[in-house]
Amino acid sequence: MTEQPARNAEQRKQDTLRRLERDVDLWVASADADGGAPYLVPLSFVWDGETLLVATPAASPTGRNLATTGTARLGIGPTRDVVMVDGTVTPVELADLPEEEAELFPARTGFDPRGLKTRYRYFRIRPQRVQAWREANELDGRDLMRDGKWLVAD
Repeated sequence: MTEQPARNAEQRKQDTLRRLERDVDLWVASADADGGAPYLVPLSFVWDGETLLVATPAASPTGRNLATTGTARLGIGPTRDVVMVDGTVTPVELADLPEEEAELFPARTGFDPRGLKTRYRYFRIRPQRVQAWREANELDGRDLMRDGKWLVAD
């Protein structure tokens, strides 16, 4: 393991925003409302500058959990350059997603749930907490957002 110098908060935010804009896949962790075991799945996403948009079968454990609890934890990037997002979730029916976003999703991710037989639902995730770190030397100061507000100004 080669330890890189720790990034300052401004650089971490820039790197985080770049990852949100460029990456396509993330891990979604959810659990049911009764405190059941966490469920973890990889999904593709689109970032619009304020929210992340994912799609999954409405009846899947992830779909049910997201719709029921309204919360999710996301992991983006490799373990030595991770962005963790805790967010609030709003379900969006396929027919209710604006056409521009409905077209952007498959163009960006390579996946279009609209033509599938299985009933899919989109989920819009609004970050409430964002953390980013690479190595142990970045654990201090890893919080970049709290309560939906960036801690580092633009």
